[in-house]
Amino acid sequence: MKKNIAIIMGGYSSEVAISLKSGNVVYKHLNKEKYNPYRVHILKEKWVLIDDNENENPINKHDFSAEINGNHITFDAVFNAIHGTPGENGVILAYFDLIGLKHTSAPFYQMALTFNKRDTLSVVKQYGIPAATSVYLNKGDEINTTSIIEKVGLPCFVKPNGAGSSFGISKVYTKEELSPAIEKAYKEDNEILIESFLDGTEVSVGVIQYEGETKVLPLTEIVSDNDFFDYKAKYEGESQEITPARLTTSQEKSVNEIAKRVYEILNMSGFSRSEYILVNDVPHFLEMNTVPGLTEASILPQQANHAGISLTDLFGNAIEMALKNES
Repeated sequence: MKKNIAIIMGGYSSEVAISLKSGNVVYKHLNKEKYNPYRVHILKEKWVLIDDNENENPINKHDFSAEINGNHITFDAVFNAIHGTPGENGVILAYFDLIGLKHTSAPFYQMALTFNKRDTLSVVKQYGIPAATSVYLNKGDEINTTSIIEKVGLPCFVKPNGAGSSFGISKVYTKEELSPAIEKAYKEDNEILIESFLDGTEVSVGVIQYEGETKVLPLTEIVSDNDFFDYKAKYEGESQEITPARLTTSQEKSVNEIAKRVYEILNMSGFSRSEYILVNDVPHFLEMNTVPGLTEASILPQQANHAGISLTDLFGNAIEMALKNES
């Protein structure tokens, strides 16, 4: 019997359009001989199943089912392709747990934790994982620009705590630029992170569960044409993404070891793509994305390709791992 798979995409954040692209790529590449894939748009205003004629069929939120032409459709598992809320921060996954529906992501707590940049950093630093010096602010906190700069130095980065795709991030060079950068970040999130600038080689590291094992994919070196790896660099071609990264054997070994360790420290499962900066050959952890871009041009699929894993196998493995999960 073919399994019914709901590919959820869209979401409630600034990343809706990117998520829809990722979800459609999963739909295109999933093995149709093994699975009946369905596209499900999770949007603020509606949850709908999109049928083959592009018609919208409402999702029943009581059991996550739908009616198509009088047929009642239920699902064996959910493939999570929602970047940002409610997919990447665990909210919708807690709902799936409540109704007993399996999904391709890590448990909802791990997703919520890793979506919160500052909480993730707090955890990994306890295990001795190197990271940037940082200051945390909540909206309404008093802002002392002098003391912030004394701690993190210049230049520094100002980031929303829970936004993805580089929305709301600024690189700050002067004291005068700090307050406007903080305001920009607050437009995306009520919690923000101000981090010291790490000067070194940036690498993006895909770590996944593949055939029951934790697997570190070939590393990607990020060379942005812009001041940092911003939205345009990520999605509009204004960067070079070099896979495999141009690292020495010992540098590559140290990144692989730390990336695998961080994945396991955080009790992760499913997909992850983390960013590291090598400073004097020491990998410094920046953040983890648990619903990375899944288009043909996205970094993690590029890495899988270099590892000899097709998109069909990459996506199919995620579903098989979810179906075997007892939780």
